[in-house]
Amino acid sequence: MGRKNRILVPEARKQLDQLKVDVMRSKGYSVDAEHPDSVKYEIAKELGIPFSDGNNGKLTSEQAGKIGGPIGGNMVKEMIRLAQEQMANKNR
Repeated sequence: MGRKNRILVPEARKQLDQLKVDVMRSKGYSVDAEHPDSVKYEIAKELGIPFSDGNNGKLTSEQAGKIGGPIGGNMVKEMIRLAQEQMANKNR
């Protein structure tokens, strides 16, 4: 998990971080708005997966997916919901 995903529009980083904060808070996680990626440590702890700052090269793909999946999956669900809402409003 040391590799960083690059977003296509770097200017959107702030809004994506805010989306992560909002979505994960709505799921009951305590997320620091200044460090939205910190939620992955809370998820790892909840799942009993040894995850720390720095090298996590010993994590299996399955473990990494269990940590990142809920974050990214919930963000995608929210983006789809927002897009559907915008499309519905356009058709009115």
